Amino acid sequence: MKKILQYLFEHKTLSRQKAKEILLQMSAGQFNDAEISSFITVFLMRSITIEELQGFRDALLELCVPADLKGRSVMDIVGTGGDGKNTFNISTLSCFIVAGAGHQVAKHGNYGASSVSGASNVMEQLGYRFKNNVDELNQELDQTNICFLHAPFFHPALKVVGPIRKQLGVRTFFNMLGPMVNPAAPAYQLVGVYNLEMARIYNYLLQETGKAFTVIHSLDGYDEISLTNDTKVITNEGERILTPEQLGKRMVMPEDIYGGNTAEEAAKLFVKIIKGEGSWAQNAVVLANAAMALFGTGHYQHYDDAYAAAVESLESKKAYQTLEQLINLQ
Repeated sequence: MKKILQYLFEHKTLSRQKAKEILLQMSAGQFNDAEISSFITVFLMRSITIEELQGFRDALLELCVPADLKGRSVMDIVGTGGDGKNTFNISTLSCFIVAGAGHQVAKHGNYGASSVSGASNVMEQLGYRFKNNVDELNQELDQTNICFLHAPFFHPALKVVGPIRKQLGVRTFFNMLGPMVNPAAPAYQLVGVYNLEMARIYNYLLQETGKAFTVIHSLDGYDEISLTNDTKVITNEGERILTPEQLGKRMVMPEDIYGGNTAEEAAKLFVKIIKGEGSWAQNAVVLANAAMALFGTGHYQHYDDAYAAAVESLESKKAYQTLEQLINLQ
């Protein structure tokens, strides 16, 4: 690792192959915590290159425990995290609304490294049991339209770096990797990113896959449709900027979408919103993200049709029933 660090400290970048090799060595336990921390820190000092990110992704996918969901065209809604905004669990809530609207979801998530409550924290609080048994995951999809893929159960490398990421408590390149290494290889993705540079990189990498994708970035720095400002939306077809009014019928204030101080608080807020008891601002943000995900499947002619389907899923309690059914299977 000393040689690698010296190379990087000279402002040089890694080839795709070299980046892959390093992450494979990391997951094999060949480096100590101090070495891994130093390596991660390099990418906080400068932007990661597309080749480096591709190499890290290649390594995670090579080591990945596959999730064979029998050819289902599943959806994932995921933010890179690391935007420092500490919102409630918007992506995960949106997944349940999408599932309640009849589209199958394989949500890929992890514990929060730079936030109070990541997707895995809230799912654990709600009583979900993490698993990588594909028969059980397929049963959950059959019965509820949704399953949850806890990243460390599928990615051995993430287990190694998990404690270090938590101790660092800042955004790292692992945040960037999460949405690209869903072991179910979803047919549709809605990916939220925390800055325009990441939006550009994701656009490049997702175009390569040939699958339907939507990348979103709120122009005031959120990695989701926050409705606190305009949102840049990038799809296979191109880019556009949409207003809060276009996406969620209204604008909201940052304090309206705060996520609480503990994982317990986050879970309570999650249940309140999915029951349809959230504030109009909380509902609007979740519905906008769910609608954009549904629209990205190509099953709706207009965004407003997808928005109406999301509203129906929440207000009819289908989203909440989906959660109840999923937890009852545990």
